[in-house]
Amino acid sequence: MEIGVFIPIGNNGWLISKSAPQYMPSFELNKTIVQKAEEHGLDFALSMIKLRGFGGDTEFWDHNLESFTLMAGLAAVTDRIKLFASTAILTLPPAIVARMTSTIDSIAPGRFGVNIVTGWAPGEYTQMGLWPGEEYFGYRYEQAGEYVKVLRELWAEGSSDFKGKHYTMDDCVLSPPPAAKTAPIVAAGQSNTGMKFAAENADFNFILGSGINTPLAVEESTSTLVAAAKESGRDVGAMVLFMIIADETDEAAQAKWQDYHDNADLAALGYMADESAADATADDSSTAKTISLPEGAVNFNMGTLVGSYETVAEMLDQVAELEGVKGIMLTFDDFVKGVDTFGTRIQPLMKCRQENAAAA
Repeated sequence: MEIGVFIPIGNNGWLISKSAPQYMPSFELNKTIVQKAEEHGLDFALSMIKLRGFGGDTEFWDHNLESFTLMAGLAAVTDRIKLFASTAILTLPPAIVARMTSTIDSIAPGRFGVNIVTGWAPGEYTQMGLWPGEEYFGYRYEQAGEYVKVLRELWAEGSSDFKGKHYTMDDCVLSPPPAAKTAPIVAAGQSNTGMKFAAENADFNFILGSGINTPLAVEESTSTLVAAAKESGRDVGAMVLFMIIADETDEAAQAKWQDYHDNADLAALGYMADESAADATADDSSTAKTISLPEGAVNFNMGTLVGSYETVAEMLDQVAELEGVKGIMLTFDDFVKGVDTFGTRIQPLMKCRQENAAAA
């Protein structure tokens, strides 16, 4: 099973709290994190794309880098770890993303892939005049499917004459292609429609864990993906997303988490809730619905594992045993310290990672 890190391309990572570590995104910060991840044998790093933040006292996600250019820089200073950049499909044409992928693949052959982002927050796109209107929520995965078809045609054939509802190629060319004439595609759909898109178009689908110390709460979502993949006849694995808050003892970790929760940035959370409510068509499992649920939006309602190093390792091993799970992507409250702690104190206790090492 693979382990990766969801790197902090936006300020303050994934905790919307005034008492959480406060930091700006930078190349140097992300280089340190990804090089440490590589040093500790982690398998991949992924950067999101975020185009407008939530404000509040913490100016949450008001400061963001750009995903492809960041990963190109990281490709040049790493040797083994796989790297994924995110494309917001409303902002970057697929032919340009295909070419950027080939370019980064030439820096890091065989180590680069693309995360497809359809977009759920209208404010990110209205500021640039790129929001198609509320009707987009109804067809965004159809558009994303065409987007992926164009990418794969250009990578594999070097040209595309694709004619669809959303994209039209007229002898569009790409050379040189990626060395393998393909690149892994990642999706992050949580709704049934999103899972179907991933099963038909992606190689992996990120699934958000939920709750505090409830690692197996993802089983329903992973089962949905497994069923969708069987229906599509494709091999599509789940990558489950968790936040890690660890310390020497369960009590110390719980105290840290409680402090973050008690000092939530309510203004930033309010903006996020307004944005996530824009999609009236979203089902209860969608990202737009789940991230702002009232019980714990301070961490986007992301599955959070809080405890001693031993406790966290045991919970991660439980996730690894679920059908369809091919990997886990991690965030941390303090990323630099968190990656080191994971590599030296948690990973050595994980049975699934010991098995990986033995197999290698």
